[in-house]
Amino acid sequence: MYLYLLGLVVFYYLYRWVKELPRVSDKGSKYVYITGCDSGFGNLLARHLDKQGFRVIASCFTEKGEEDLRKSCSSNLITTHLDVRSNESVAKVAAMIKDKVGERGLWAVVNNAGVSVPSGPCDWLTIDDYKSMLDVNLNGVISVTLSVLPLIKKARGRVVNVASVFGRISATGGPYTISKYGVEAFNDSLRLNMAPFGVKVLCIEPGFFKTNVTDVGILSKNVKTLWERIPQEVRDDYGAEYLQKSLDLISNRVAQISDGDLMKVVSCMEHAVSAVRPRTRYSPGWDAKLFWLPLSYMPTCVIDYILGKEAIPIAKSLQ
Repeated sequence: MYLYLLGLVVFYYLYRWVKELPRVSDKGSKYVYITGCDSGFGNLLARHLDKQGFRVIASCFTEKGEEDLRKSCSSNLITTHLDVRSNESVAKVAAMIKDKVGERGLWAVVNNAGVSVPSGPCDWLTIDDYKSMLDVNLNGVISVTLSVLPLIKKARGRVVNVASVFGRISATGGPYTISKYGVEAFNDSLRLNMAPFGVKVLCIEPGFFKTNVTDVGILSKNVKTLWERIPQEVRDDYGAEYLQKSLDLISNRVAQISDGDLMKVVSCMEHAVSAVRPRTRYSPGWDAKLFWLPLSYMPTCVIDYILGKEAIPIAKSLQ
């Protein structure tokens, strides 16, 4: 019986591997628009797809990001400035892309741009903190997608949205998980809406990787800034040791579980863009596959118990 089940599992993964091998042809005529290419996943993906022959349009927030990509990639790669929070910036890039792609349309957009701060316990934050992150992580994804969706429909191409395992489970306070849950919902609704047009909508749900999102320096500075800003009454609720324990958690736990092999994510992105039969969802990272996603299917009481056991204790907790 067990051998029979094992055989079925092996057959399934072998079948999936064979099915997912074919790649699209004529890459040289296919344009791929990527956001957030200054560093991390977006930067590596732009370089990777450029080497494979795609016509990459890499949008960066900084001039340095654009300059670095131009130096390291072929002349086929196009760089452009993009601020996903600005409707004018988004529209300007969309108009440029329309002129470039012409009647062929846009093969793919990869919504990769995102930030992880400000983040902290909910009662440390203001509504403006939530708005600032949602403007990038969620509204930016929607704005960029809608700006080029007619071009993607014309090419019967793809929309690739980078969410997170924290779009499946809320393990922290603040706007980050909210923004990623929103990306998941937008991805699902868009996938259903676009299916009749032959447009594929795919979602990447990475675990912890060493990028700016998990950068110890950025996260530690964020916690210190929020701690100094909150009222003394709130500090007393959490206790004088809470700040140091939070910094220790970031420097130890987050740094330890973050995977340095960014190509695990970039390979999933590349597959979503170039495979003839891409997956609907990708979950790169062993922490995503073996912990976060299985945990997200557990009963709420189990999730709360496990996450609660790992949480930093506060001074005025109810016994």
